[in-house]
Amino acid sequence: MTKRVAVIGAGVSGLSSIKCCLDEHLEPICFERSNDIGGLWKFTETSKDGMTRVYKSLVTNVCKEMSCYSDFPFQEDYPNFMKHEKFWNYLQEFAEHFDLLKYIQFKTTVCSITKRPDFSETGQWDVVTETEGRQDRAVFDAVMVCTGHFLNPRLPLESFPGIHKFKGQILHSQEYKIPAGFQGKRVLVIGLGNTGGDIAVELSRTAAQVLLSTRTGTWVINRSSDGGYPLNMMVTRRHYNFVAQVLPSCILTWIQERRLNKRFDHANYGLNITKGKKPKKIVNDELPTCILCGTVTIKTSVKEFTETSAVFEDGTVEENIDVVIFTTGYTFSFPFFEEPLKTLCTKKIFLYKLVFPSNLEKTTLAMIGFISLTGSILAATELQARWATRIFKGLCKIPPPEKLMAEAMKKEQLIERGLMKDPGGDKVDYISYLDDLASLIGVKPNVPLLFIKDPRLAWEVFFGPCTPYQYRLMGPGKWDGARNAILTQWDRTLKPLKTRTIPGSSKPASMSHYLKTWGAPILLASLLLMYKSSIFLKLVPEKLQDRISPELISI
Repeated sequence: MTKRVAVIGAGVSGLSSIKCCLDEHLEPICFERSNDIGGLWKFTETSKDGMTRVYKSLVTNVCKEMSCYSDFPFQEDYPNFMKHEKFWNYLQEFAEHFDLLKYIQFKTTVCSITKRPDFSETGQWDVVTETEGRQDRAVFDAVMVCTGHFLNPRLPLESFPGIHKFKGQILHSQEYKIPAGFQGKRVLVIGLGNTGGDIAVELSRTAAQVLLSTRTGTWVINRSSDGGYPLNMMVTRRHYNFVAQVLPSCILTWIQERRLNKRFDHANYGLNITKGKKPKKIVNDELPTCILCGTVTIKTSVKEFTETSAVFEDGTVEENIDVVIFTTGYTFSFPFFEEPLKTLCTKKIFLYKLVFPSNLEKTTLAMIGFISLTGSILAATELQARWATRIFKGLCKIPPPEKLMAEAMKKEQLIERGLMKDPGGDKVDYISYLDDLASLIGVKPNVPLLFIKDPRLAWEVFFGPCTPYQYRLMGPGKWDGARNAILTQWDRTLKPLKTRTIPGSSKPASMSHYLKTWGAPILLASLLLMYKSSIFLKLVPEKLQDRISPELISI
């Protein structure tokens, strides 16, 4: 009998979960509370429905070849980094190509998900939903929660003394859509992540002045690398990741700072990382120029507010503030669960491989997409869904709950005693995490074998961008088009740029270009590959989280 799977949410993660269910001959039913697919990628003029949506000017931070579904490349004429409308079109094309829409129930809210009385034997769930005031109850063999990270705006007003006396406008970035209405105003943006940087830059064109407050500072990187190629494709590579695992952290840090300060000295711009704070980075092509032109002013954290001004930690005061925009992130919750599952699922140390709750007798609940990654979230959530559906089918196994809970509780105790850092807020290394999941499924590319059987492909896999297609080359879910997708990925990258063809121009992504770019690290990386199976290197990945992201090595 075919197992029925409830998929909660029809965004990026939900769509891949539906398809993965179908690939494993499961029966998915997706519940989406809005009237369309795409989740936060479906732009709306307002946020009155309480759902987080993109702001109108948003452009993707990860290029198309690194952020596509592994068996469905973007059309070649799509730009490498695109506005949200284009990305939503891609999601629509994906859903239509694999005929996913018929499995989605729109305008349907999930009210509760509870274990059935015989859960310890069947692993089944009771799911109560509501559609236009009418409630329904159904039994499912498994559940995939795909509601995402961006559920509840985090508005920490209690951390800002005097904020309730402030007479200006206060809003969270969830409410921000367009720059209209901010003309001629003095705007204070609190929080310097990707959203904070984007909003500050956009408002700098219309506001009288934009102040951007940050506690920690940040590294600012471009979408393009040296030579004009998408940065993601140039730095997210297996040989760089491999080198990062064996180099001392002090060398990695030195390389990072040298590369990132080569474009502009972050200290001169007030963006350098505060001593003792964890390094972070944002993608923004215009922020340094706005600072240079004085349309954006970087400030320290806010100490307190008065009725019309903000007092900063360095003692400076900015008068006549009209608007304060908090870009302070989001929290996520699961109101449809019962305790203790509701609380446990918010603690990442209790999610095995960041997917499966540790306390369940049956592995029939998967949390898809609740992850912060150094690369494409889409690629990771697709692998999560592929792994989860194979576990639902009984084709893959995880350790027993007793063992998982014991390990998680031990980590929690170490964190509480200050002997271990809480990994909850850390970004997980992209290649390491995807390879980990791929190994569990049986789809991790075997690079040494590829060098013997298909040297050209092996070269691209190891020295080229680690695109999602690599996880369709072999094993369950193998896609016949994966090899060609990898060998033509640079063609699709350059196609939208070639709008003015110059006779006799050469292809920048040719093999000679690769040799010039990688000549120095090739020998070192190749030698290191020979020792990959040694005991020493097996121990190193465990410490990778405490190091600088390998993608920063070659920025």
